[in-house]
Amino acid sequence: MGNLMIKAEDISKFYRLGVLSSGTLKEDLKNWWNRKSLPGNASSQNSKNYIWALRDVHFEVNQGEVLGIIGKNGSGKSTLLKIASRITLPTSGRIRGNGRIASLLEVGTGFHSELTGRENVYLNGHIMGMKKKEIDRKFDEIVDFSGVERFLDTPVKRYSSGMYVRLAFAVAAHLDPEILIIDEVLAVGDAEFQKKCIGKMKSVSGEEGKTILFVSHNMQVLQNLCNRALVLEKGIITASGNPEQVITQYLKSGEEQFLGNDYTQQDSMPGNDYIRVQKVALLPDYLHQQHFIDIRTPLRIQFEFWYNAAEPGDLITGIHLFSFTGEFIFDLASKRQVFEKGLIKGECVIPGNFLNDGSYFISIAFVRNATIRLFYLESCISFDVEDFRENGSWYGKWAGMVRPDFPVVLTAAEPGQYQSSKKNVH
Repeated sequence: MGNLMIKAEDISKFYRLGVLSSGTLKEDLKNWWNRKSLPGNASSQNSKNYIWALRDVHFEVNQGEVLGIIGKNGSGKSTLLKIASRITLPTSGRIRGNGRIASLLEVGTGFHSELTGRENVYLNGHIMGMKKKEIDRKFDEIVDFSGVERFLDTPVKRYSSGMYVRLAFAVAAHLDPEILIIDEVLAVGDAEFQKKCIGKMKSVSGEEGKTILFVSHNMQVLQNLCNRALVLEKGIITASGNPEQVITQYLKSGEEQFLGNDYTQQDSMPGNDYIRVQKVALLPDYLHQQHFIDIRTPLRIQFEFWYNAAEPGDLITGIHLFSFTGEFIFDLASKRQVFEKGLIKGECVIPGNFLNDGSYFISIAFVRNATIRLFYLESCISFDVEDFRENGSWYGKWAGMVRPDFPVVLTAAEPGQYQSSKKNVH
């Protein structure tokens, strides 16, 4: 890489929850003394009124390196970026940056709502220590990248969130910072702008040698953009290293999926007098020993149930797939078959390259005579599908519930065919 640009040494951040003032001088003095004695005051640390946002975080980032920071909501990612941006101070430890820092932590960061877009460009440049002539040289490039030229002399309080992000990112990326710090704000922008931002981050790190700290929940963006990644969990770094390995381990360890169950005791089997479910399972055909599901992963659904009808009858089972927010995606039904009392097994395969990335759950319906629902096993399986794209330049959310890999073929027309088709257009 290059020179050391950022060095965090045992960063800890301690917050007191609730109001800042208790209303009495005695309590305020007591709280002040507790804060002053941190981190050695164990009683304060364990109090329900206090929380450690970060604990002994240390890392280094070199020139031209893109460091991705991963973690669940509340893990301390934004707090770490605010400390790195010098917006807030750590409770203990220190962080050193070698060069000018531009940060984009939330929509409208660093903008004054009453000022116009033009005025905010100059304001941000001056905050970064740039002279007017330096900002003038970059001004047209910033405006062109942001695409908000028409609204440049409008107060930014009238901007949409997308316009805010467009101008804020353009300012942060073009005013020659040595260090660029970006939180999960690009999700606000549209697909075209996300593509431009990712391309810009690649160029400023790879070609211009800028250093980037980047927080995102989009694992594909992190994997394709970052040189290194670290995982924060409850304010502590739990993993750091190669992005692909770190992300794989994070997805595997963070799995909160319910891939089925075996019910060994008759009394514990879900069902009723007609149906008793003995087993339900989702068996992913994991690719390359990755141990998590992405859009390419084939999914095998298996189930077993006891059919306890008094007399033989036809039976249909339906596999119902729902999105996490409850949209009904599809209903896969078995053929209508006549069964006698006994154990029945079922199986269904959802092929790879069919579902979009997202969270899903499965319910199973047991129906007799095509109209009588005997039992409905609700939300018996839940699972997450991760994104995967190869050699892509945009990693925004792919639209739609499904994402089938049907080829779209483009063929250049022969010159004669093109001229002929133009004559037929009226």
